[in-house]
Order: sequence, then C-alpha cells, then structure tokens
Amino acid sequence: MTIRSEPLAAVAALPHRSISVGVWLDRQGAFGWLMMVLPLLFLAALVGYPLVYGILLSLQDRPVAKVGHFIGLANFIKNFHDPIFWRVTLNTFVYTGAATLLKMVGGLGLALAMNQDFRVKNLVRAVLLLPFIVPTVLSTVAWLWMLDPAFSVVNRLLIGLGVPRPGPSWLGNPALAMFSIIMINTWRGLPFYGITLLAGLQTVPPELYEAATIDGAGGWQRFRFVTLPLLKPIVLIVTLFSVIFTFADFQLVYVLTHGGPQNATQLFATYAFDIAMGAGQLGLGASVALTMLPALALLIVALTLYLRQT
Repeated sequence: MTIRSEPLAAVAALPHRSISVGVWLDRQGAFGWLMMVLPLLFLAALVGYPLVYGILLSLQDRPVAKVGHFIGLANFIKNFHDPIFWRVTLNTFVYTGAATLLKMVGGLGLALAMNQDFRVKNLVRAVLLLPFIVPTVLSTVAWLWMLDPAFSVVNRLLIGLGVPRPGPSWLGNPALAMFSIIMINTWRGLPFYGITLLAGLQTVPPELYEAATIDGAGGWQRFRFVTLPLLKPIVLIVTLFSVIFTFADFQLVYVLTHGGPQNATQLFATYAFDIAMGAGQLGLGASVALTMLPALALLIVALTLYLRQT
C-alpha cells in the first residue's frame, strides 16, 4: 500500500524575532561598550591626539612660527648629550621619590590619627582637606610670600628661635630650594593620602582587632599584621596616582622657582616648557616631555603586576 503525500498548500513562515533597542541594551556586553563610547571619545580627543601630535613634534626640528622638518631621533640624541637634561632627570626622580615617601608615611599617620574617636572629628577632617582643595597656584603664591627672604614668616620664627639674621634663603639656595618644593608638595598631597587611607581603615572589620588583642597582640603587632596587609592594595593604588601627579608636576615648581636656582629644581615638565615656549624649540621640548613616558609606563606595569599577585 502506498501513502500519498498531499502537497502543502502553504508553508508557515517562522516568525523572525525583532531585535528592539531595549533588547539590545539588555545585553551586558552591548551596554558596557555603549557606556564606554563617551569616555573613549573623551580620551581620544584630549589625550590621544595631543600624545600623537607630541610624538610627531619630537621627531621634527620645529621652531616657533616655522614649518618643521623630519629629523628622526636627533632631538633625543641631543638630550642624551645635554648635561642639563641629566640634571633634570636626577631632580625629577629625587623630587618624586622623596615627596611620595613623605606623603605615604605622613598620610598613613594622618589616617590613623583621624580614625580615632575624639571631639570635633568631622571638623578636623574637613580642615585637613584644605591644602588639597585650594587651587595649586593660589596656595603656591602664599608659600612664595611665606618663604620670601625679606618678608618670610618662616625666617622670622627661626630668628626668634636664635637663627642668625637674615635667615636662610629658602628659594635662592640650590639645596634649600629642592627641600622647599619637596616639603610644599608633601603638604599639598598629604590630605589625598590621608583621606583615601582613612576610607580603607574604616573597612577593616573590628573583629580582627579584637581577635588579635585576645591572642595577645600589642598595638604595633595589630598594626603590622592586621592593618598593613589589608591596606596594602589601597596604599599601592594611591602611591601610583601620587607618583604620576608628582612626576609630571609643573604649577608648584614653576611658580615657586621657575626651575632655579641654577637648574637645581628644574623638572621634566618645567624644562620642557622652558625649551618649547621660552626658547621656541617645540620639537626639542616635546622630546624632553616624552622622556617621562617610559619611566611612568614601567612603574605602572610593575605596580599592576604586583597588585595582581597580592
């Protein structure tokens, strides 16, 4: 017996699922990329373009108001044979290392002090933020007056304590000038360290301190074996930001000393500005500024790898 198949009169079409905007946004990957579009455009416009243009400038002999021509790595070779450039390199690393270390130790102590319970605690925390809130140029001009040889409040206090008149020239002596900008940068950066580490301290469970106390741990042992290990990731992240900001510092140093005396406080940022804007050598100035990138890149990679291991 044969089975006769009737031809299908119509084939039902499978319904096509329409993808609406709402369904598309519900996808986690699509929504994430959508949220990244604006920041990526922002970085490309304000960071990417200046970086690429700076690299192109560093490979040119480009005086101000003249057409530049390609010279390859000649600007970098010229910097390599410039003794002032190596003085600037040493100054930058000394300034960054000393200021970051002082801010780290002082900020940790500040955070531990502000984590205690005492009266007007909130008022003290608000006052401690003032050095970080006040605009850099404004606070630096105030320090410039305070360290002025003729009207220095600091020198008057020292003379009152027995220091011979007229007191030290804080911004006129090469050693004292470097010491002064390091201390002023530390004063300005301490609130950033202190408030950030204070936020980390308040996330430490009190039960850990109680357990350590029951086990016979003293104050130093609780700090060493409980507080420091839990704060280590936060300290590293804050240190990374502090190094980047300090390494590329410009306003504070330029207002106080303009890189003097005798290039004793000249940093990468101020030296690049003087060459590019003062001497009119845009290409050479761009090459000095780009010298900061390898050192910062190595530091960021090293800290990132260390954070992944902790």
